[in-house]
Amino acid sequence: MDPQPLCPRDALQRIIATLANKNEELQNFIETLNHTLGRVQVNSTQVVSDLEEEFDTLYSILDEMKESMTNTIKQDTVRKSHELQNQLTQSTSALESAEELLEFANNALHITDEGDFTKAAKQIKDRVTMAPAFRLTLKPKATDNMTHLMVDFSQERPLLQGLKFLPVPRAPEIVLGDCLVIDNEVTVAWRMPAEDSKIDHYILEYRKTSHEGLPRVKDEQCWEVVDDVKSTEHTLQGADRLRFDTKFMNFRVRACNRAAAGDYSDPVTLETRAFNFGFDSTSSHLNLKVEDRSVEWDPQGGKGVDSKVKGKENKGSAHFTNLKNMSRSGTPSPKRTSVTRSPAPRGARDRFTGESYTVLGDTSMESGQHYWEVKPQKDCKSYSVGLAYRNLGKFEQLGKTNTSWCIHVNNWLQNSFAAKHNNKAKNLDVAAPDSIGVYCDFDRGQLSFYNAENKQLLHTFKVKFTQPVVPAFMVWCGGLTLSTGLQIPSAVRSLQKTENGLGGSNSSISQQDPAVACDICLYDKLPSVDSSLMP
Repeated sequence: MDPQPLCPRDALQRIIATLANKNEELQNFIETLNHTLGRVQVNSTQVVSDLEEEFDTLYSILDEMKESMTNTIKQDTVRKSHELQNQLTQSTSALESAEELLEFANNALHITDEGDFTKAAKQIKDRVTMAPAFRLTLKPKATDNMTHLMVDFSQERPLLQGLKFLPVPRAPEIVLGDCLVIDNEVTVAWRMPAEDSKIDHYILEYRKTSHEGLPRVKDEQCWEVVDDVKSTEHTLQGADRLRFDTKFMNFRVRACNRAAAGDYSDPVTLETRAFNFGFDSTSSHLNLKVEDRSVEWDPQGGKGVDSKVKGKENKGSAHFTNLKNMSRSGTPSPKRTSVTRSPAPRGARDRFTGESYTVLGDTSMESGQHYWEVKPQKDCKSYSVGLAYRNLGKFEQLGKTNTSWCIHVNNWLQNSFAAKHNNKAKNLDVAAPDSIGVYCDFDRGQLSFYNAENKQLLHTFKVKFTQPVVPAFMVWCGGLTLSTGLQIPSAVRSLQKTENGLGGSNSSISQQDPAVACDICLYDKLPSVDSSLMP
């Protein structure tokens, strides 16, 4: 049977959607071109400036070398001139002395008196012996040869004439098939289009984004840099873990040799597949101090608020007015006789009742698989972690309705650790961990709780969800810290493949065994619980 053709209106709607997507792609491409064009001018000016600086540096080096070598020639000239001048002065003086002695000797030949002649001859002999002319070295101490200070740039000249722009590495190619996003880590792999032995390291850049597809030039996030990557693969991880607070991440990489950095690779976008949410302060009890990722029980939180506002919030609960006017200490007494309450129908229970200090998550789940972790304060007296439909009543307690599922930890008077749903409870035969991991597979109807540290399975609910669900929490005398934006741990994925309902289900909670009865009795030991309202 041929499929029925679309009506003209539906066909036109599809065409409009296609055109809108194409327009967005073209707008992004135009922004990329404009950005690239502007960067060409900026980068061109920069490289010209760098080139001038390099040549100025080269000129400076040559000038310094020229000055140094010129000074060497001048110093050698001064030295030689000084030595030759000294020799010239000494030789001139010796010549004058020798000429005077020669004249004296010639005159002595004309002396007729024998005694005077002998005396003159002796003087001439003595003077000849001491004459400077006979003591001088008749060899110049310096030569006129300066060839030892000549230079030959025949080898350097070709090097200067061969100056070229630096060889720049080619852009790497990111291998999408080898990229992996798992266990709160991102592994990015790439390759070079051709072998390049000159590459010294790589620079990896990434940024978080809410946009799918090609990275945009204008984005709300800036690129973050991981420098000096030595291999063609790198794994991103935080000091403790990498938090995925956006749905996608962009990546690009460039190669560097010891002289220059190459072009960026074509950017890629990876999906983080992480569930991000915070506490919804509008859904919380007045005695809870709520921030985005933490909630803390505050016994003074509801004081001083106008009773009309509270009455409106609690939709006419007469029981609320009695509690408001009742004097209470900062921490409610665990004794059931300390507060007198008149019996009230189950739907009228207010949030000042034990286990009613609840707050919901601000993001719902209607498909897919999700994971988050919750860590209680060390001295937290009581808390619950689980799921609920968004329509969970203001006065309803987690695990006591057919629209909420949780595991509950009680450290008040008698310790207990139990899974709860629809006012049924099942004790868990393990110690409550320091941190709890929550896994929800909406499509398969599965809610599992794990020890967040070693991924030990604590309990599993099998549920057929009929509407979107939200994370749900209860805390009394303490606080909870929320960790979201986490990948589903690989250990949890592996356990889910083989778990098949082991570790607990709704049916296991409905069994009427002593453990259930004992666990329900623990409600009586929680603070300010009205026994008349207990099942």
